Amino acid sequence: MAFENMIACHDCDALFRKPRLPGRQSARCPRCGATLYNSSSAQLDRICAITVAALITYIIAQSFPIVELEANGIRTQSSLFGALVVLWEENMQIVAVMVFCATVLFPLTELVALLYVLLPVRYGFLPPGFNRVLRAIQFVRPWGMLEVFMLGVLVTIMKMTSLARVIPETSLFAFGALTLMFTVVVTFDSRTLWDIADGLRAGALATRRGASGTAGATPPYAPGRERAPR
Repeated sequence: MAFENMIACHDCDALFRKPRLPGRQSARCPRCGATLYNSSSAQLDRICAITVAALITYIIAQSFPIVELEANGIRTQSSLFGALVVLWEENMQIVAVMVFCATVLFPLTELVALLYVLLPVRYGFLPPGFNRVLRAIQFVRPWGMLEVFMLGVLVTIMKMTSLARVIPETSLFAFGALTLMFTVVVTFDSRTLWDIADGLRAGALATRRGASGTAGATPPYAPGRERAPR
């Protein structure tokens, strides 16, 4: 039995053959009804577009002030990096490092790593270090806490309105949009990329075998057209 073309249901452990799904289709387990996997082409297009947009929004959010405070005729602008510098200078280095990692480093790492694997896979080849990069994405994903940071900013703004005039700046809206985009990005199942990578490796192996094979050699295994009932 060719186990490289099999998939197990994540809910009931039933084992099925795994053909490639054309278009926007999904395969479901006939035993428990759980979704086994979805068509990869539509998911790649959507997540690539959202990841690129999120990276552009991230750059905007980090480049402009978040809010502007006006009190007694004095105006002060506050940005994320400015807040990190203040935390560091106030002898709260541990807090500054934690905020930097959760709101700057880890979200940027995930976006760049996703683009590093998504764009080459979208064009039909695997980038170097594909497996390690996917594992790195899985590691940093739980530590990116933009939604927590955004909630803290909103609470702070509500409290500051009684002390000074608060003027929202470009970065505040960019962080809001970025939080929504990250909500979509983190719902992307990385198992889809593993499945596509398996298909690309199998295709490359079949091509090499066909190029170096001799007459009468057994052709590589080709999956059938069976499809798990929906």
